[in-house]
Amino acid sequence: MGDAVGAAWEGRRMACEGEIELIARSSHPLRYTDDTHMTIGLAESLIECQGFNGKHMAERFMDNYSKEPWRGYGPGPPRVFGLIKEGMAWDEASGHIYKGGSFGNGAAMRIAPVGLLFWDDHARLKEVAHLSSLITHSHILGMEGATLQAMAIALAIAEDPGELLNRESFTSHLLDFATEDVYRSKIASFDILLGHPDDRQKVVKQLGHGIEAFNSVPAAIFSFLAHPQDFASTVVYAVSLGGDTDTIGSMAGAICGAYLGIDRLPSQWLERLENRDYISKLADRLWQTALLEYPNPAKPS
Repeated sequence: MGDAVGAAWEGRRMACEGEIELIARSSHPLRYTDDTHMTIGLAESLIECQGFNGKHMAERFMDNYSKEPWRGYGPGPPRVFGLIKEGMAWDEASGHIYKGGSFGNGAAMRIAPVGLLFWDDHARLKEVAHLSSLITHSHILGMEGATLQAMAIALAIAEDPGELLNRESFTSHLLDFATEDVYRSKIASFDILLGHPDDRQKVVKQLGHGIEAFNSVPAAIFSFLAHPQDFASTVVYAVSLGGDTDTIGSMAGAICGAYLGIDRLPSQWLERLENRDYISKLADRLWQTALLEYPNPAKPS
């Protein structure tokens, strides 16, 4: 839903929240982009393989792209898919497209199922986040962005939405998990920025809102921390920052949804979400896969 709401505002200026809410209410249906399309493919692969299989995941991405190439894919993934079809290994092709690998947010935008499946196994979460990123984004900053987004989702799951979120503790855990200075400095600025979240110019100047992972993942996490108790407010705020609105909205929504649970998602958005029934069934299957992986989870059901 965050992707679909953000897609209607992508590339536009920073907006007041009322404008975005109006678009969200009037879009029929809420149509998603490549962000959700690749998230679906990632989840499908994790479910079918009961865990990570790089070759299978790359093939699933390629198959889904061939069916719906009009979802708004950037130039990178189709070129990677072409190299893999020609016989290049799934974990090598992306490095041939961008020297040193891509540090865009394409791996982070689709990573939510990894955060959900491995929420209670942070070492495995980091491993799979890195491996799944290699398919299209092999730069360390691209992989780190995906890892931090997955970690934010895992931390959100572990929290009780019935209690006040300890934002300082949440941020501290992310700082401990981060390794790259560009992410650490932005996460460290959350405390000050949360005192003035309505100063969106300052938020964007500090955190960014672009297509680079380090200029969008921190903005998405911050959007959640600014409005943790309300899904629509989280997404609308994320989109109001402008820039890469579909991806930032998608990532912010993924974290907030993991925190609040499905019962607190806005029904008026859910009812209009494109392909909702299939996505819902896929979520159930991912949950069943998680039970097979961790039959005795630490968090009560």
